[in-house]
Amino acid sequence: MWDFREERKDMVERQLQGRGISNRLVLDAFEAVPRHLFVPDELQFRAYEDCPLPIGFRQTISQPFIVAYMLQMLDLTGVERVLEVGTGSGYQAAILSRLSREVHTIELIPSLADRAAKVLADLGMVNVHVHIGDGAIGWAEAAPYDAIVVSAAATHVPGSLLEQLNDPGRMILPVGESGRQELELWTREGDTFQHEALLPVAFVPLRSRDGM
Repeated sequence: MWDFREERKDMVERQLQGRGISNRLVLDAFEAVPRHLFVPDELQFRAYEDCPLPIGFRQTISQPFIVAYMLQMLDLTGVERVLEVGTGSGYQAAILSRLSREVHTIELIPSLADRAAKVLADLGMVNVHVHIGDGAIGWAEAAPYDAIVVSAAATHVPGSLLEQLNDPGRMILPVGESGRQELELWTREGDTFQHEALLPVAFVPLRSRDGM
């Protein structure tokens, strides 16, 4: 079976380092995790292209650069408990498994969650816990989280996620309607939250049982 090792190395050098990703832990994680295993078999030959790819259910696996940028902004050191909202393919959770101590990832679509959990288990990523549920309300059972990353665009920042953020803590997420989304970084210090807009992005909408 083709392992795409050279394609993965080229992705890291051109798409990530070549566009300003400098965090060594992030770069090493991207070079280690086989992205092609997280996409449908018929798209594996495109797995290392600089673009999102469909994974079914009108969902996508995000562009590698955007994933790397988001995780670099979280500034993880390997000791954190992290919440990921929107498991999707499981690829970002796999990267997070190498950057943090414990990962809780939540997915609304059971078929996607089950598929991701199987790939993650096959790769031996035992510090990732996949949950089926409404990501807009987070996963309170394992809160607080040192970092939260949201992989779909919310029309507004979910208050439940802010409440589950540790003090101090960092959350990154796309906010806005289709065609007008910005990636935002939120930080918590005590009861105070600060945020900054980072760059325009295009994500699938955050699906929630309450219609968010």
